[in-house]
Formats: sequence, C-alpha cells, structure tokens
Amino acid sequence: MKNLRLPSPQSILLIIAAFAAALTWIIPAGQYDKLSYSQDTNTFHLISEGASMQLPGKQATLDSLGIRIPIEKFTGGDIYKAISVPGSYHKLEAKPQGIFAFLQSPVKGIIAASDIIFLILIIGGLIGIMNQTGAFIAGIAWISSLLKGREYLLIIIVCTLIALGGTSFGLAEETMAFYPILVPVFLAARYDAMTGLACIFLGSAIGTMCSTVNPFSAIIASDAAGINWTSGLYGRIVMLVICLSITIAYILNYARKVKRDPSKSLVYAQKKIFEEMYGLNKEREDIVLTARLKLILVIFSLSFIIMIIGVSFLGWWFVEMSSVFLTASIIIAFISKIRESVFIESFVKGASDLLGVAFIVGIARGISIIMEDGLISDSILYQASLITEGMNKGIFVNVTLYVYAGLSFFMPSSSGMAVLTMPIMSPLADVVGVGREIIVDCYMYGMGLFYLINPASLILAALAIVQIDFDKWLKFVMPLLLMLTLATMAFLTLSVYMF
Repeated sequence: MKNLRLPSPQSILLIIAAFAAALTWIIPAGQYDKLSYSQDTNTFHLISEGASMQLPGKQATLDSLGIRIPIEKFTGGDIYKAISVPGSYHKLEAKPQGIFAFLQSPVKGIIAASDIIFLILIIGGLIGIMNQTGAFIAGIAWISSLLKGREYLLIIIVCTLIALGGTSFGLAEETMAFYPILVPVFLAARYDAMTGLACIFLGSAIGTMCSTVNPFSAIIASDAAGINWTSGLYGRIVMLVICLSITIAYILNYARKVKRDPSKSLVYAQKKIFEEMYGLNKEREDIVLTARLKLILVIFSLSFIIMIIGVSFLGWWFVEMSSVFLTASIIIAFISKIRESVFIESFVKGASDLLGVAFIVGIARGISIIMEDGLISDSILYQASLITEGMNKGIFVNVTLYVYAGLSFFMPSSSGMAVLTMPIMSPLADVVGVGREIIVDCYMYGMGLFYLINPASLILAALAIVQIDFDKWLKFVMPLLLMLTLATMAFLTLSVYMF
C-alpha cells in the first residue's frame, strides 16, 4: 500500500466522468424552472417544463414567483445568469448518459473550455520564449541572492498577494500562469516544488473561499440570495485572516523541515528531475543579469500586471488575457533578437509542454456537461435542500456547509452554483432563524474547503504543470484541510449564536 500510486490526472477525471454518467441512470431526472432577465426588452424569460414565456420586468413578477430578490439586482446587471425558481422542482423523463455520451464528454468539454485552454497554451508558448532568452535563469539567480537568509518571506508574500487576488476578483484560472514562473524560484530558495505549488494554489483557494468583494462568488451569491453583498462582510474578513494565517503557518512549518532536511520533502525522489526541468542544475556563477535581460523580465512582469488590471477593472476575460501574453511573447522575441524560425519552434515547444494540462481542463469540464445533459444537477440540489429543513440552527449551518461541499463536486463553477442554489437554499435560513448571509458563507466555505481536493477543480491541472502526483498532494494537504474545516465549523457555529 505504501507504494500505491493513483492513476494519472486524465485517468482520474475519466473515471469520475464514468461515475457521473452512471449516476444519470440512478438519480431521477428533474429540473427547476429557470428565470433570466433581458435588459434589451426589460422582460423576464421563464422556462418551465419545456415551455417558454415572457413576463414583465417588474418586482411584482419576482414576488409572484416567490423570489425575494430586489428587481434592481437584475436591472443593474448584478445577476446576469438564469436563476432557479424556488418551489418549482419537477421530475422529467430520464436522460441517462450511455457509453457514447461518456466518450463524447471530453471532446465537448475541450470545446466548451477552449477559452481557458488557449490561455494555457499561449502561456506555455511565452514560457518557452522566456527559456530561450535565458532571462528566467538569470532572474532566479538574482532573486536567490536577494532573498538569501530571508527565504521565508517568499512564502508569506506570494501566498498573501495571491490570496488578496482571490478574495478581491476571484484569481483562480489565471494562476496557471504562475506555476512555471514561481516554482523554480522556490526551488532556488532551497525549498521543494510542493512548497511553491502550495503557496500559489492554496493562496488562491483561501482567497476565493473567504471572498470579500469577489464578484464571481460573494457578490453574485449575495445578490441571488436577495441581500446586500456587504452583509456578513466583516465576518468574511475575519475568516480570511484566520484561514490565511493557518495556511501560511502550515506551509512555513513544512518548508522549514524541507530546508533543514531535504529528504523530508514529499517529492524528494523527484528533486533532480525538478532541477533539470527548470535548469537549476547548471552553474550560475557566470550568469549576468544584463540590461537586455532586465528589460525582458520587466516586459514579462508587466504582462501579468496588465492582465490583473484588465480582469479587475476593464472586464477582460480569456481572449484579452491570451492576447496580452501573445503580444508579450512577440515583444520579448524582438528584444532578444530571436530568429523567426527559432521563435516558432520555442513557442510551440512551450505550448506543447502544457498540452496535457489543457486536456485536463477540458475533461473536467466534460464531467459537468454529462450531468447537465443527464438532468441530474437540479435533482441533487433538490434533495440537498430537503436535508436541511427544520434543523437546529447550529446543526443547520454545519450541515449546509457539508451540503455545499458535496454540491461543488457536481457544480464546480462558483458563479453557476450561486445563481442555481441561492434562490433555493437562502429561504431555508428564514425558517431556521439565521441571516441569509450565513447561507452565502456556507456556500463559499463549503466550496472552498472541498476545492482543495476536488479533482474537478484546478488542482489536477496545477499538479500536471508542476509534475507532482495527486496522492502526494493529498498527503500534504489533508492535515491542513482538517484544521481549516474545524476552524470553519467553529466560526459558523459561533456566528449563528453570537452575532
């Protein structure tokens, strides 16, 4: 058992896809009515049992459907996806997904996730160009000398900055670009690849889990629950501080052990592979950070700053982000005077290095498609809502936390989960006697905790980039997951009785 290894990330996801397809033969098909708003015509569009109708874009329409959400949330664009209508669940004719649906799901997933896949491939191409220039190795050598004796600051700074991005604008998929850049920096600081992976992935995970002003979770969920997004804000800030402190302390403790004795590393057997992969086994005494290499590193860094600004303030998404990195690749090639043939070869090689990661993202998206086509997602939500009815409020919040953790396996999209579940789950808070912001908290914390080990999340893609096995990650993160779960349960229980 000690030497037992889990299958590859792609195989794990295909097994989960087969399991999802099997569930469509077991779980009854069903669906809630869906309501969406059109700003062009100022009307609601209701889809009920296959029939479609238009309704006036007024508060009275929402009230008649039992939706306790102010009309301004729709007219102002805060809620831009179709929401579930409470009390409208109805069974449908089963649509079990057979072998052909299973085989088609990865292809459908790759097509549906083409935007993020192209982003990943173009980032890979940019990394390939950077490796060709030699700027990476020179930059890493410079950072290593700069942080000598204070390497622990790297853990604190990276984890905190990425968490701030997660809590503010939902920094998640964008972190795929950081692994090839930052992991070699951690290796140069005499930590291991697991430390670098943990700082990036857990920083993003904790930030999005404890979202404060993140429009893709905290704000959209609050809007769908019919409350102001500032409700419960201070509590989420406290949770962010608590969970981030626990996480950083956990990583620092692991990193100290690795630095003191490299054999304590969970990935010690791959040490030489990592050093060769990132060129860290080469002598660096003769490496000089020239003015040209400095300019290349500045342009490289600026591409990420521009991406963050664009996503945060200009409404950018994957097309714009991909364009920024493609442009940076061309400018860097021009500055370093790389020949056109070498540029193409380096770019394609860099992209091909991340092709496996791109397939992982596509296969994961295919799992959601199987459940949507099999009409079981709403059935699972309906049964989940029944579980929490009429409970003591202390038990209610903790059960709801686990319900959302379970639901996130079937609905990994945070914004999709919010608009589909909040109109159904938030009224349960009124019956139990807790604020609806507690449901929003349970949604974020439940999804966030399971996100750390959810194969349908970004963890398998991140592990594929760094080339760490999933079983090694589970061994690393499970004690931390237990600590964060206990802290979250304690906080939620105190919040319903003391605030």
